[in-house]
Amino acid sequence: MNGRVERAFALSLWRAAGIFGVALLLGAVAGGLAWWLFAAAAGQLAELFWRLRRYGLWLQSGSRRSDEGGALWGALYRIPALRQRRELARRRRLVQLLRAFRTTAAALPDATVVLDGGGAILWFNAAATRLLGLSYPHDIGGHFSNLVRSPRVTRWLESGDWSESLMDVPAPVDDAVRLGLRIIPYAQGQRLLVARDMSKLMQLEQVRRDFVANVSHELRTPLTVVHGYLDLIEPDQSPELEPILLELRSQSRRMTQIVEDLLTLSRLEAQDSLPEERVAMAGMLQTLRREAEALSLGRHAISIALRTDVDLNGSPKELHSAFSNLVSNAVRYTPAGGRIEIRWELRDGQPVFSVSDTGQGIAPSHLPRVTERFYRVSSSRSRDTGGTGLGLSIVKHVLQLHQARLAIESEVGVGSTFSCIFGAERVCAATASEEI
Repeated sequence: MNGRVERAFALSLWRAAGIFGVALLLGAVAGGLAWWLFAAAAGQLAELFWRLRRYGLWLQSGSRRSDEGGALWGALYRIPALRQRRELARRRRLVQLLRAFRTTAAALPDATVVLDGGGAILWFNAAATRLLGLSYPHDIGGHFSNLVRSPRVTRWLESGDWSESLMDVPAPVDDAVRLGLRIIPYAQGQRLLVARDMSKLMQLEQVRRDFVANVSHELRTPLTVVHGYLDLIEPDQSPELEPILLELRSQSRRMTQIVEDLLTLSRLEAQDSLPEERVAMAGMLQTLRREAEALSLGRHAISIALRTDVDLNGSPKELHSAFSNLVSNAVRYTPAGGRIEIRWELRDGQPVFSVSDTGQGIAPSHLPRVTERFYRVSSSRSRDTGGTGLGLSIVKHVLQLHQARLAIESEVGVGSTFSCIFGAERVCAATASEEI
């Protein structure tokens, strides 16, 4: 760098010397005062070049000290020195913040791992050693998928979709410890992976599932008895009791349906997979239309749209349960005179089953929660139509077991469309239609 400054200075000096030579020659020819003025200007310009050379060398040296005095040159030397001090203070603050972050992250009970864009480990805290079995400094630079060997984790990391956490992952150091993994992208292609011990939460969740399943099972028998005795009572013997008997029968049937739905949910939650076979979708849609017409009693215009002849690979019983819930919801929540359409189609190679209605619609604020158990957009409307608040939860669990998802489009006062979107790998070549 110093050589460049010297060469640039020498070139400028030779150019200035040429100009000075011409000026001196003109001054000598003119004679008198003009010659001395030219000589003085040349001297001042030479001093300026000399000072500029020293200033350039000082800037390149990075030194913060200077012996230069004078108002102008002293100010010029102080400007870079001031900037250097500010930059140094900023770097010190950044270093302090980085140390504070590492100290805080190291003290977190959750395993925290910093990954680069390719999945290599840049840094991790002490909890990562305890929960993930990472070893410092040996595992720095290693690929996370190679160190934490799990097909589920590998697929999740490679998918690029980290909007949802990966739950119930066995810890590499102990299978009894269950982890929840979450990835937070930040900076330039870097990712922050957080692993939390979910063992106690998973145990509590299992206790809840067992409790719901056991209580639902125990309630089934007494409800069956109550419902049976209510059917034996003849309202003709006591006409004044007829409204009461009708209400008792309606509520007992509703309670029985809630128990059955809870048992269905418990069974679905306990399963990791379902037996699969070809599902004839043409026959499925015909069956769903008949069920909808029986529930509607002629109050709605119900149609089917079979826009593709492919079939679906899945569990016929569970898929029928999920589709039937969507169709019955459309019938219940669509006013008389409304339209309901049941569709089966391909969208970008993905098979899609959808149900559209012209019902009351759902406000956007409710859409994220409609698949929760017992969540009601309107409690009075749900009770009036006989809903249990569990239908969409069943739909969600059935779709999860088929690696599918539920998409909801709704506008208040216009209607709703519930779409079950399956992966392209579940497409089957069409066969002769058979009604289930």
